[in-house]
Amino acid sequence: MVKRQKKNWVVPIGAVPTDFDLKILSYQDKGFIVPQNNLIKTPEQIEGIRQAGIVNTGILDMLTTEIREGMTTGDIDRLVAQYTADHGAISACLDYEGFPKSCCTSINEVVCHGIPSDEEELFDGDIINVDVTTIKDGYYADASRMFMIGNVDPKVKRLVEVTKECLEIGIQTAKPWTFVGEIGKAIGRHAHANGYTVVRELAGHGTGNAFHEEPTVDHYDTRHKGMLLVPGMVLTIEPMLNMGERHVFIDEADGWTVVTEDELPSAQWEHTLLITETGVEILTH
Repeated sequence: MVKRQKKNWVVPIGAVPTDFDLKILSYQDKGFIVPQNNLIKTPEQIEGIRQAGIVNTGILDMLTTEIREGMTTGDIDRLVAQYTADHGAISACLDYEGFPKSCCTSINEVVCHGIPSDEEELFDGDIINVDVTTIKDGYYADASRMFMIGNVDPKVKRLVEVTKECLEIGIQTAKPWTFVGEIGKAIGRHAHANGYTVVRELAGHGTGNAFHEEPTVDHYDTRHKGMLLVPGMVLTIEPMLNMGERHVFIDEADGWTVVTEDELPSAQWEHTLLITETGVEILTH
């Protein structure tokens, strides 16, 4: 028995299908996974997400001038919270499923979801990822950057650089009328060619009207095409590369912090992207 693919794209009864509808339906009729109608953002929604992206980028730009040796991750969180409030926005992280802070701060072997603390200080040679998601007028933008503190070991610095290259390669791969699986394939190829592993337990995702939407954006080759990328979709790409093995665990003490099993360094970079007719627009520079 042939298992039929769920029909995500629907033309309302009585409506005349547009060329856009017909193109998506042609993929759906061949059995490919296509987006649901509500994943295609309207011009008004895109502009709202773009404005959220401006605030989100502003936060990370501000941190670029502020992060330094000797400050705590609690200091970083207060800077994020103040900037967010000053610009009429809300942190999506704060109180999300119980998360207690306005951003995630992940140092060295912490892969992601580190909780800011006044007890956690930055030292010379540390690398830290700060992940910020901003809600502005009901729209979401999500991005993270790596920051290197003082004299970082060249091998660790290279990990940070290659992870950023993987993000850039993922962005270049995310073309309209291709499939989301191509993104992970391209990222994984570059990561492995440089001697790094890719975390598989966490992924990018659709966003914009909610914190997390479809599709899931894996950063390794799943051997599946995944969802069709269509103009108007908004998603994040956020590769996490490890210097050692790919395996991770969640710290039982807080239920959030994801750490490399071998306690070797990890790095992550993230952008929110709009799929356009010709490529992508980066909404979180």
